Amino acid sequence: MSLKVPKAGMNLFKDGYKLLQGTEEAVLRNIQAVCELSDMLRTSFGPNGRNKLLINHLSRSFITSDAATILRELEVVHPAGRLVVLASQQQEAEMGDATALVITLAGELLKKAEQLINLGLHPSEILQGYELAREKALAELENLAVAELTTPPTVDSLALALRPCIASKQYGQEDVLAPLVAQAVSLVLPPTSSTSGKTLGLKDFNVDNVRVVKIMGGSLPDSRVVRGMVFGREPEGVVKRINDGAKVAVFSCGLDISQTETKGTVLLHNAKELSTFSHGEEKQLEKIIKEIADSGVKVVVSQSSVGELALHYLNRFDILCIKILSKFELRRLCRLIGATPLARVGAPTPEEAGWVDVVETTEIGGDRVTVFRQEEGKPGGKAKPRMATVVLRGATANHLDDVERAIDDGVNVIKSLTRDPRLVPGAGATEVELARRVGEYGEKTAGLNQHSIRKFAEALEVVPRTLAENAGLDATQVVSSLTARHASGPSGEDAGVDIEGEGEEGIVSTKESQIFDVLAAKHWAIKYAVGAAITVLNVDSIIMSKPAGIKVPKQNPNWDDD
Repeated sequence: MSLKVPKAGMNLFKDGYKLLQGTEEAVLRNIQAVCELSDMLRTSFGPNGRNKLLINHLSRSFITSDAATILRELEVVHPAGRLVVLASQQQEAEMGDATALVITLAGELLKKAEQLINLGLHPSEILQGYELAREKALAELENLAVAELTTPPTVDSLALALRPCIASKQYGQEDVLAPLVAQAVSLVLPPTSSTSGKTLGLKDFNVDNVRVVKIMGGSLPDSRVVRGMVFGREPEGVVKRINDGAKVAVFSCGLDISQTETKGTVLLHNAKELSTFSHGEEKQLEKIIKEIADSGVKVVVSQSSVGELALHYLNRFDILCIKILSKFELRRLCRLIGATPLARVGAPTPEEAGWVDVVETTEIGGDRVTVFRQEEGKPGGKAKPRMATVVLRGATANHLDDVERAIDDGVNVIKSLTRDPRLVPGAGATEVELARRVGEYGEKTAGLNQHSIRKFAEALEVVPRTLAENAGLDATQVVSSLTARHASGPSGEDAGVDIEGEGEEGIVSTKESQIFDVLAAKHWAIKYAVGAAITVLNVDSIIMSKPAGIKVPKQNPNWDDD
């Protein structure tokens, strides 16, 4: 009886698969990929963050320091890198801000984990320590709140909460942009109670109600807020302005003579038949437009085409007509004026018609625009419009795009403050205080977990360190001064990085300088960053199947030689 000799290797997968496993091949490689992504975005962190020039797959260029935009336009293919990108995208969806903090903190946590792995700790032990440290950090964060958004919010209190967020994207312009955004938000914040008896809380604030229109020319201080909506086109007919309030009919279909479903041939015998051929259709269209005019409608909005004949009758009845081709903009306009879009051509019922106080065509920087505005104190108007528009002015399209992103982040900050109005010290003060408290907790913890808890505390110091580095300060000196100030007692808990370099030892009091961050955004950023780092550390093997498709045949470079 012969012995069965085992085969040298088992073919478990199809040919062409790759298997990377173990600490060297899988864990450290993943950490290296995330750290590379984190280091790339660290230079864009904070008010002095540098811009990145991105050119996406459609050859469109972006100049921005906004982490969410950079990650959206970059096509990260490394699986571990994708995990961290997904965590930052979730932060953007949840809070609309602090995406750079997620990437930076996750990268720093993994750097510290790499040091522990090289010292001989197992990734599982590091995970346990990081989880304990996360719970401690989130618990201590709740005790660090120093201010709250006032109820009901005023323009000044909104601007105070917005200023640090906008300064981190558009440093130097926060004094111009913060009051603008605060004014726009205060116009559309729902009142605490309504006339209909339905109670509306601040949580019902919709970020979509603050619109941005970018018009080239002028400079940023020329920007202003409009109580309504602005469309970048003129009305179709001769009527360009209505000042004394008007009923509005909105049609999602075109205003034109209806076309037959099948083609037909008509035999005309004489000139009279030719002249009266479309007479019936004209009369029918005139009757429809007259019905619209008789119902009191002075403004007609169409999503589709407006025929020449329909335009002729609209001009005859002194009705302003404008085309809005975007269905999303049409829905927003309906929300502003309280109208229902009609799929049929005809007079709207009183419930279907909307109301607008002023419709005017004006010129902004050489562009002709139409403004739908709800005035305060008008007979048919409301105290608050349902929509507000920030008209942005600037020299280049890239700059306007970047300012729009800053405004979008600012509006999202207000949205998160309507859920949780608490504010914590900014400028890295919160992170230094958390690092101190988590570090003390680590020293009291028994076992191997204490090493990873203390490394977690060190990782939190990446925020003040990065702020100092990007501002051109001596990061080591600033962080050590901050740590000493925070260790001195409760009076030093509000000490943060002075990026302007005017304070003593690069330190500024965040309470005196009114630099605050949103507690909820910080809470979720720490949660997502630690979650992403733990997920990456939990991976011990990378198994890649053979890519689908066939290889492109090699081209002979001299194929056309004789």
